[in-house]
Amino acid sequence: MKPLIVVLGVSGSGKTTIGGLLAGALSLPFADADDLHPEANVRKMAAGHPLDDNDRWPWLQRVGGVLSDADTADTGLVIACSALKRSYRDAILEVEPRARFVLLDGDRELLQKRLAQREGHFMPATLLDSQLATLEPLADGEPGVTVSIDQTPAQIVAETRAKLAPL
Repeated sequence: MKPLIVVLGVSGSGKTTIGGLLAGALSLPFADADDLHPEANVRKMAAGHPLDDNDRWPWLQRVGGVLSDADTADTGLVIACSALKRSYRDAILEVEPRARFVLLDGDRELLQKRLAQREGHFMPATLLDSQLATLEPLADGEPGVTVSIDQTPAQIVAETRAKLAPL
């Protein structure tokens, strides 16, 4: 059975970059959960308003469904998804219990610097503080690992692979 990996973290943590590189290293398909948001969610975030849980539940169900479809097809999948709260990760696990999580962790200063350099993304840098306030680190018993983003992408992928191997 091929792995089902959710790369998570706040905006600017490198979910898409690391997720794509990890998928390539593992010969798995890659998806970005941002592409699964309903248009109303995208408009809300683009206007500088954080999503609330009512906005997120249907989206998280879609994320779990994409993982479940990959499990059924035995293709495996790496998906980038903010999944900042444990309840969000639990919602994904309810749909696809084999999912494993990779939390990309970094300090506010590094995240702010990355966001300032990013162009063309619907998530404005002004929402970073709300995301950091929402973030719940992986707890004991959650199927996942935490990896520091204060290193090169290649180092992040190597550390992620090493930490995921026992899971």
